[in-house]
Amino acid sequence: MATVYDYTVRDAAGGPVDMAAYKGKVVLVVNVASKCGFTPQYKGLEALHRKYKDQGLVVLGFPCNQFGQQEPGDAREIQNFCSLTYDVTFPVLAKVEVNGAKAEPLYEHLKGRARGFLGSKSIKWNFTKFLVGKDGKVRRYAPLAKPEQLEQAIQAALGG
Repeated sequence: MATVYDYTVRDAAGGPVDMAAYKGKVVLVVNVASKCGFTPQYKGLEALHRKYKDQGLVVLGFPCNQFGQQEPGDAREIQNFCSLTYDVTFPVLAKVEVNGAKAEPLYEHLKGRARGFLGSKSIKWNFTKFLVGKDGKVRRYAPLAKPEQLEQAIQAALGG
């Protein structure tokens, strides 16, 4: 059975990122957007990254333009926005689709492991979060869940 670590995604420049590099870490995967009502969550995601990165947390942002066209920029514009507006230092990778025929395979895997509201597989909006434990188990959080609300689950996943 495939795990999160069997996938390769793309960085903002289009280069490969082997998810196996994160094996043994806790990974928080989030579909992000710069023009969304939830965009201020970048601040909380960055705070989690800075607080727990040395303990093994990896935050990965995947820009997505599927919901209300809220991430229209190209890779350079997205990187500049994240850096200049929220001082983001965690990886913000290549823009992806999270639903439909062109959905990123990693997202298909995550959605299959942790379903949403009423068992739905599809992602309903930007800033849906998937927390992958060191054991590979996946937990899903709705866009309304603020990053700081995941802190207890992150601590538990880190073994603290």
